[in-house]
Amino acid sequence: MSKALRLSEKWFHRGLWVVALVFAGFLIGLGGTIVGDLPKLEQRATVEDYMDRAAATQARQTVKDATRAGQQAREALEQAQLKLKIAQADSQSARETFGNWLATRRATERPDQDRELIERTARLDALKAAERSAQAAVEAQQQAMLDASQAVTRAQTRLSDMERDAQGALRKTQRAQELRVFLYRLALTLPLLVAAGWLFARKRQSTWWPFVWGFIFFALFAFFVELVPYLPSYGGYVRYIVGIVITALVGRYAILALNRYLERQKAAEALPDAQRREELSYDVALARLAKGVCPGCERVVDLKDVKNDFCPHCGIGLHDHCGHCQARKSAFARFCHACGTATRTASAAAPNPLV
Repeated sequence: MSKALRLSEKWFHRGLWVVALVFAGFLIGLGGTIVGDLPKLEQRATVEDYMDRAAATQARQTVKDATRAGQQAREALEQAQLKLKIAQADSQSARETFGNWLATRRATERPDQDRELIERTARLDALKAAERSAQAAVEAQQQAMLDASQAVTRAQTRLSDMERDAQGALRKTQRAQELRVFLYRLALTLPLLVAAGWLFARKRQSTWWPFVWGFIFFALFAFFVELVPYLPSYGGYVRYIVGIVITALVGRYAILALNRYLERQKAAEALPDAQRREELSYDVALARLAKGVCPGCERVVDLKDVKNDFCPHCGIGLHDHCGHCQARKSAFARFCHACGTATRTASAAAPNPLV
């Protein structure tokens, strides 16, 4: 029908479509923000919420204390091992010195050295005792490290058991929250889709059609695009089922509209020629003629053939002659193109019931 519009009307029409798209874009932005923020309605649960806080705190403190004790035992073990090496070295050196001295004592067999023998033996025993003491200190620190390691293992095992039990409860809560959030989003977008369907059926040709179409684009985008990233595992079924229902409703509406249109066309074609031309909108008639179809029945006719003054399909007059200059002109023209005289149908601008 755009060919029948004035030039300014065409540009205004295009501008209104831009308004519709811009309006839809802002609505989509707002809707996306709202849909994305809906999870904030639910309190975010964590594993800690489903654990015995006192027992978990105690287990973590045990791990911390045992780890610290193990680190201290490791440092003390290093010191004890160093002391043990020194004691072993001293003891080994003393044994070698004593052995050499004892060999000399046997060779000389001097009785006056018996007192020194006793003293050397006592010193050697003291060094051996120091070595045993250092060895005991090493073993004590090794035992402390083992105790700390076992304490950490036991505490971590208790903590892991508590976390495992809490994870199961957390997953159940998260699934319930996911379902509620999905229902929130569905409750928001599904009514928008229903409202868009009502606007399409009742208001798409109203004065405010740019906002109507903008809202329709927004509702379709919100349900079939915006909702997709947030669908749970079963959400796809909802989207496809709603899509099937909408397709069925739109198809039914289109079939019924087509049948009503065909019935109106049959009734209109049964009317007298003059009445049919009077009931046809001027702009609609020009648009159909520009497409090379009959304004009455919308079937293809050769308008360039000068012999086709009437539609061969429905019989409506396509061309007549000016009452002033007798020039051949379109039967739907309001003024003669040759002399500018107004035709009798110049006032035929009534709304078209067939559109």
